[in-house]
Amino acid sequence: MTHDGCIPLLDGVISPGLSEALQHIGFSPNMSEMLHYPASSSPAAPPAQVGCDPALGGIRVFGPDRALVLDGGVSLAPVSIAFRTYGRLNSERTNAILVCHALSLDQYVASDNPITGKPGWWTQMVGPGKPVDTDRYFVICSNVIGGCMGSTGPSDPDPVTGDPYGLKFPVITIADMVRAQALLMDDLGIGRLLAVIGGSMGGMQVLQWASQFPHRVHAAIPIATAARHSAQNIAFHEVGRQAIMADPDWHNGDYQRHGTLPRKGLAVARMAAHITYLSEPALHRKFGRNLQDRESLGFGFDADFQVESYLRHQGMNFVDRFDANSYLYITRAMDYFDLAADHGGVLSKAFAGTPTRFCVVSFTSDWLFPSREGRPVVHALIAAAANVSFVEIDSDKGHDAFLLYEPEMFRVLSGFLNAAADQVGVKLP
Repeated sequence: MTHDGCIPLLDGVISPGLSEALQHIGFSPNMSEMLHYPASSSPAAPPAQVGCDPALGGIRVFGPDRALVLDGGVSLAPVSIAFRTYGRLNSERTNAILVCHALSLDQYVASDNPITGKPGWWTQMVGPGKPVDTDRYFVICSNVIGGCMGSTGPSDPDPVTGDPYGLKFPVITIADMVRAQALLMDDLGIGRLLAVIGGSMGGMQVLQWASQFPHRVHAAIPIATAARHSAQNIAFHEVGRQAIMADPDWHNGDYQRHGTLPRKGLAVARMAAHITYLSEPALHRKFGRNLQDRESLGFGFDADFQVESYLRHQGMNFVDRFDANSYLYITRAMDYFDLAADHGGVLSKAFAGTPTRFCVVSFTSDWLFPSREGRPVVHALIAAAANVSFVEIDSDKGHDAFLLYEPEMFRVLSGFLNAAADQVGVKLP
């Protein structure tokens, strides 16, 4: 690790997704090539490093000797994992916190996204003096396997053919994502995490971490999530997938070779999903039935209403930063998630004997992952004699409340993390 908190790139290559991101922040393609260090490089060779900003982590590439064995029975290699770090790891390596991102997010949790130029997606939560205080904690966030921001996914080259994987990419699960993160933690020399935290799909990863690697997680904070995907959520995902696959430019997942993008299908998928992230009161407060740039109805099919214009804007912006096939694979991973099914249908068995401390958070207006789906997790943890706290936060902002300004959430999580750090005896870096 460099003195300023950067993580160097060792034995790795720049994946297409990360190469594109680097170009957006000023690295030329030639610079990307200069950053290539093959696995056979001499150990004495200087490590490749993507920038020197403490908020830049890098990318790790795991070869066939460390292949990722997937739930579907396939061994995936090579595997690239793109990540970002914030803060500094203390000498005891006891202050590391892993942030797990949701479906449409990425590793840029607290730094500007190089594709969109927008601030990180959780800057209100992560940073100096924030609840996840980077003056005290070393924070890691990695792009999930199957993603499109530098970690191996369907847009990357199949090592056998050299062509993009497309639908030849193996189906992945939440457990596969977590195994990949565990590989990264091993590579960073972090044996035990002070905490794992995440909302929505990130919360699923938190629960999987606590179940699969209980002795590597001191504290777990699953937010706005559930131990399995509901029929309603699977239905919404299927609508989105069908929208993508019905787009003529999708070409059965082979659109990269055809030089096309299923922009319309992906935009519609995003529009449908975005509705589920909001609450009816939030939509009414923000838009009501207000007209968009007009004083009367247009009697046509342009966006008469502000809410229509907003959804179209969300859809079109999304296609510029996300891969359509990645959307298929990641939504399928969420649909397959069922922690109890992996333990004989008894959720408490997933946490049997766990030493991990839990803080489960839900929101009153979240109808995507309502509190009634969070409570069974709490009940299972109690049945497993786990140390668990449950907080239901009164909010009318819907599922996206976990990404927004929610002072009670900040207060609860700050207190929980401080108590966990004090219990471990975390020293400042």
